[in-house]
Amino acid sequence: MPSTKITFTGSQNTDLAAALDWPQGEATAFAIFAHCFTCSKDLFASRTLSNALTSHGFAVLRFDFTGLGHSDGEFANTNFSSNAADLVAAASWLAKNHQPPTLLVGHSLGGAAVLAAADRIDTIKAVATIGAPASADHILHLFSQGLDEIREAGEATVQIGGRPFTVKSQFIDDVSGEKLTHRIATLKGAKLVLHSPVDQTVGIENAEAIFRAIKHPKSFVSLDTADHLLSKKADAIYAANVIAAWASRFTNLPKAPLKPEGHVAVAESGEGKYHLNINASGHFLNADEPESVGGTNRGATPYDLLCAALGACTTITLRMYADRKKLPVTFIETLVDHEKQHGADSAGEGNAPAARIDVFTRRIKIVGDLDETQRQRLLQIANLCPVHKTLENSSTIRSELLA
Repeated sequence: MPSTKITFTGSQNTDLAAALDWPQGEATAFAIFAHCFTCSKDLFASRTLSNALTSHGFAVLRFDFTGLGHSDGEFANTNFSSNAADLVAAASWLAKNHQPPTLLVGHSLGGAAVLAAADRIDTIKAVATIGAPASADHILHLFSQGLDEIREAGEATVQIGGRPFTVKSQFIDDVSGEKLTHRIATLKGAKLVLHSPVDQTVGIENAEAIFRAIKHPKSFVSLDTADHLLSKKADAIYAANVIAAWASRFTNLPKAPLKPEGHVAVAESGEGKYHLNINASGHFLNADEPESVGGTNRGATPYDLLCAALGACTTITLRMYADRKKLPVTFIETLVDHEKQHGADSAGEGNAPAARIDVFTRRIKIVGDLDETQRQRLLQIANLCPVHKTLENSSTIRSELLA
């Protein structure tokens, strides 16, 4: 997905590093993603989620909170309230430079932060959380061994996720007693709670508390066997696709005018060696290769798409003809198989191997009260479909490099 590196001023007047990921074609809505505590915008789950949203037409802003990743400032001077304020600052930047966001998505403490910030951003229509705690002070257990030192000395260096962080007493004071369930009871818009029942970092009881507190429209999705960080690729992809499909319904994305037929953009998604996002004149698809050749098997192969084009064109052509002739056809289905076969008359000179040709086998099912003459005529019409003609006739492909 195309991505733009940007910076904006955070809640503590420091420059925050961000990536603004764009969909193929015109963005129909804007979203903000908030990552987990001490994580970064470049975590696999963050990039996967953003990619799924862009494939549904969203432009997604993901950024590093103050003092994390590539953002300026001192982590020691931050707290839960400043994280929520950073989200508000991100929304303000989008509104000023592009358009206001309508969707907030947060992972872990980032989920708690989007719940806390949502009612301060008037344009938000939907909020989704992944593995979010029901209270901000839930994170205190991450550095429980240093709590006494923090309270006595005012600060301490603690290990979080194998990395050292300086935590000051003001952080403890800020999150202590911060119960999100009190403030989210009146939260407007649609809400989606995703949580793993085996999350060992933030227990499933947090999802239950959040879900009970929020009002409809609300939904819950179990992430089954996923861990807290969605470290398994399949779990991150599943969560991302669920959120993207759900958000498209509740953010009321305007229907952008579709381009004329015949304009397709295909780009690497970053979610696998061969996984691709396709924008076919404003319609979004995926392509991939099987796992046996290094793909992730999360989309049709190029040849499957070619077969689909032939099958779709055949079925549509037959329906148009049947309707025009007022034939009593109730159902049409086209099955297409593809294989490469040795050409009967294409043996090379000497020991050169025989050339191989592409063979498409098309089996057409037509249901209706038709006589044999009508059925044979429909078979003739199938051979006149435009894609059939394109495949049978030679085509010209012109290629050029873009700057």
